[in-house]
Amino acid sequence: MNKPESIRVEVVLAMPERQELVAMDISAGTTIGDAIEQSGVLDRFDGFKLDPEKVGVFGRKAPIGQVLHDGDRVEIYRSLIADPKEVRRQRARKQAKT
Repeated sequence: MNKPESIRVEVVLAMPERQELVAMDISAGTTIGDAIEQSGVLDRFDGFKLDPEKVGVFGRKAPIGQVLHDGDRVEIYRSLIADPKEVRRQRARKQAKT
């Protein structure tokens, strides 16, 4: 069975104010990093810096050099503004006082 010459993937970056999804055809054997670069999605968010440790496919963290498969959705994660555990603690304290 022959490998397809091109595959279809999506690259997604979500910020609080807006989200971008780029669907594109890429060459078989393309990595996550290559797909992000080819998508141009980073150029649409001024000041956003890609952290190679914060990317994944379908909600699972993955190395930036991972080869993509047809139908994959590359997700670019951003740093958390607040620690979710600390936010829950503060909410619990506030509710306990009322």
